[in-house]
Amino acid sequence: MDNSSNFDSTSSDQNDHSISETPEYSPFSGDSFAYCRSNSEVSNLSETIDDNSYASDPSPSPWMNVKHGAALSRLGMKQRKHSLGEKSDDLDLLESELEMMKERFSKLLLGEDMSGGGKGVCTAVTISNSITNLYATVFGQNLKLEPLKPEKKAMWKREMNCLMSVCDYIVEFAPTAQYLDDGTIVEMMTSRPRADIYINLPALQKLDTMLIEIFDSFQDTEFWYAEQGSMSGNSNRSSHSNAGSKAGSFRIIAQRKDEKWWLPVPCVHTGGLSDKSRKHLIEKRDCANQIHKAAMAINSSVLAEMDIPETYMANLPKSGRSSLGDTIYRYMHSGDKFSPGNLLDCLKIRTEHEALELADRVESSMYTWRRKSCLSHSKSSWNKVKELMAETDHSDKNYLLAERAETLLFFLKQRYPELSQTSLDTCKIQYNQDVGKAVLESYSRVLEGLAFNIVAWIEDVLCADKSMRN
Repeated sequence: MDNSSNFDSTSSDQNDHSISETPEYSPFSGDSFAYCRSNSEVSNLSETIDDNSYASDPSPSPWMNVKHGAALSRLGMKQRKHSLGEKSDDLDLLESELEMMKERFSKLLLGEDMSGGGKGVCTAVTISNSITNLYATVFGQNLKLEPLKPEKKAMWKREMNCLMSVCDYIVEFAPTAQYLDDGTIVEMMTSRPRADIYINLPALQKLDTMLIEIFDSFQDTEFWYAEQGSMSGNSNRSSHSNAGSKAGSFRIIAQRKDEKWWLPVPCVHTGGLSDKSRKHLIEKRDCANQIHKAAMAINSSVLAEMDIPETYMANLPKSGRSSLGDTIYRYMHSGDKFSPGNLLDCLKIRTEHEALELADRVESSMYTWRRKSCLSHSKSSWNKVKELMAETDHSDKNYLLAERAETLLFFLKQRYPELSQTSLDTCKIQYNQDVGKAVLESYSRVLEGLAFNIVAWIEDVLCADKSMRN
């Protein structure tokens, strides 16, 4: 009897252990995380993932619905027949991976149209939405400088590897010399990874790894978090029980962060952080800032290579002057020298919304003038207009205005690096049909957003440290 009871308790413990370590499977969709440059629409099929859940699959595989009693009996069989048990575990893992692949493949074929009516989006947009939604699922509720939960980290790596696997089959053909046994040289066409994917994808994966390492570096910190609007305690660091220091830090930061009411408030002890901790934060901030710049550069280059949709060209204003306004137009048209910096200073842009609105108007005017520089081809497709631009007289007024508008747009994006995507960028993503570019654009965009958030959170902690030291 004692042996049987011990056996039951062992089986129960093993069963609990296996359940707790069940890997997390998420759907493609999730609540979007509102980062300023991530304006891609999230699929309507999105489902919210609870941070406390360990399995969240909308169409779980049969092995996840096994009843508790059946699991006990199966575990008992495994203990009697150890070799058969290992095979059963492998089969369960294989079955779960197979079910996940079936779901991915089905959603790609349906284009996120679960009715099957053929009204779904193209494969490129589906993959772009999938990466955006996966980012929202994994990082959407992570608003603190702390290591990711193991199940979240495993989900991110597993599902990103699945989504990135499509790039292994995107190739281009190039001539290569083959030497035959008799010494004859024969030129043959061989396949190789497409140039943009070969260059940018490994770089993005390296940036991804570096961002995860930044989170992992905040294991034992000298700061903690208190939820906004509560003095108690929903602190992330129960070991810091000094109520006086918490209350003082909270009052100082709460007044500074009224515009970020949804973020937890960083708190530090009276006297501030140690030199070692402050140095670590500054190093990680600088590293994340460089990652942000690199991801933004890749994203901008990928967007620049995307074709401009015909719908955008068809909806351009007839006059660039009417789009920009008389004040900006006169400044750009008059004089031989054009200073975009002085023009931006005169405009006195106060909010990000005003900057984004100006960027949209400048960009639409730029393409209007470029199209007008080829008068006889004003109704041709944009690809034809680009070919004719090289033959256009550079002294033409429309060409000069288009060049100045491009310079002004560049300075505007440099002055406001956190600017949201323009209407043209959003339109390119929506109508893009190149799967490789969709992967690179969405991957770089979510990494850019994550790096931007890390920099902002570190700045909040350093600001709290400065307040306490003063």
